[in-house]
Amino acid sequence: MKPTMLLIALMITTVAVPVTSFAKSNHDPSPAFIAKQFELWNAALKTGSAEKVAALYCKFGGVLIPTLSNSIRSNRREIADYFEHFLQLKPVGQIDKAYIRVLGANTAINSGLYTFHIVKDGKPADVHARYTFVYQKQHGKWCIMEQHSSAMPETEQMPQH
Repeated sequence: MKPTMLLIALMITTVAVPVTSFAKSNHDPSPAFIAKQFELWNAALKTGSAEKVAALYCKFGGVLIPTLSNSIRSNRREIADYFEHFLQLKPVGQIDKAYIRVLGANTAINSGLYTFHIVKDGKPADVHARYTFVYQKQHGKWCIMEQHSSAMPETEQMPQH
């Protein structure tokens, strides 16, 4: 009877290992991992380098619908051009409310409310805005497929709900 139990255990282990191995290699990113993508983007802003910020957007298909411009940017050159001007304000972003949705192993969305602390005309100011980042894993690396950011339409304090 013991050899039969050993054979069954061996068969289960042999079948389970490839399934477990496959699941680990194709797992969905955690919400914390997706939240960290914003931190990487914010750190790039702090460098003051438009090229470093633009490099975080997907090389093929990356789109920026920016906060402080009416023009949609659809390639890294245009994205870098936007950040050349935006970075002059010395922006530092802060997430106020986030809604992270993982759509699969290679795609996730982070949307919500954020505040940019900027320096405008030599004085500190805050810009409250709504955002959506769509992240995609391309060639083994996460990048920003799309970012849409728009200033809050109301001038009152942000809702605390």
